[in-house]
Amino acid sequence: ARTHDGRKIRMLNVVDEFTHECLAIRVARKLKATDVIDVLSDLFILRGVPGHIRSDNGPEFVAKALQAWITGVGAKTAYITPGS
Repeated sequence: ARTHDGRKIRMLNVVDEFTHECLAIRVARKLKATDVIDVLSDLFILRGVPGHIRSDNGPEFVAKALQAWITGVGAKTAYITPGS
């Protein structure tokens, strides 16, 4: 996505796969693994840790810091097929 003047923006949308409820939206020029951890930490406190986290293969999701954190909280990762 881009702003009206053409600058890139990134969006993190967290959606519950069962209810299809949008649980969080984070918009920024750059999103890092620490940004994803911040958003997910808040959600896990409120709603508990899910069995898995499905995401694309973006750099913020395949970062070692995020992978270690997900494993540490007891969740598993599931990646979508690229281009889907």
